[in-house]
Amino acid sequence: MSKSISAQFNKEYGVLPTRSNSMADDEMALSEHIEEFSQRFIFCLILLTCFTIVCFADVKDIVKLVQAPADGIKFLQFSPGEYFFASVKIAFFSGILISSPLILSQILLYTLPGLTKTERDIILPMTVGSGLLFGVGLWFSYTFLIPAALNFFIAYGADIVEPFWSFEQYFNFVAVLIFSTGLAFQVPVIQIVVGLLGIISGKSMLKSWKYVVVIATILGAIITPSTDPITQLLLSGALLALYLSGA
Repeated sequence: MSKSISAQFNKEYGVLPTRSNSMADDEMALSEHIEEFSQRFIFCLILLTCFTIVCFADVKDIVKLVQAPADGIKFLQFSPGEYFFASVKIAFFSGILISSPLILSQILLYTLPGLTKTERDIILPMTVGSGLLFGVGLWFSYTFLIPAALNFFIAYGADIVEPFWSFEQYFNFVAVLIFSTGLAFQVPVIQIVVGLLGIISGKSMLKSWKYVVVIATILGAIITPSTDPITQLLLSGALLALYLSGA
């Protein structure tokens, strides 16, 4: 499967090395491994750079998307160039998100030919599932966690202070919450790996649900950059649901 994907990709774009049929049966020389790795690595860097530049060109639209959960809040620039550097950060993170599926495909195309059929049958579905779970985590954070956290902070001091926020600090808050939630949603993948390695069985995972509730609560408090209980409970509940689904 990986050979057909690589061949089709090279046929269309002609930018990556293809392993010949003779190499499929014999081990590739170290120099050939290094050459293929360097070419794929450079190609990934080019992808990331191109997507980052494109995102920076349309950064105003992305900024509006980032600001959407904080509707009604006025953002200020507290130092010269703060918004510019924040825009560069947004473009870079957006470039990483957009290019990550292509970069991941390059990693798979490099590693899969050296694996057995059984290993490929395990790694491919897990990789796809991990990517989907990460995307669901980003969506969950943007749709539920960020609005809940912002509403809590705005309502908490509404009768005392008027909210004027630094845009760079706001973006850092959003970025940390979104990416940490995406990583936290990898719990089922970790469970599958642990189960395949024979470290712990699904029944044992279900029996330990009481401990998992405590651990999920602690992780929810650690992962969320805010200290409001609503955000922590939402994330803890999501982690617990993911754990039970993967057990």
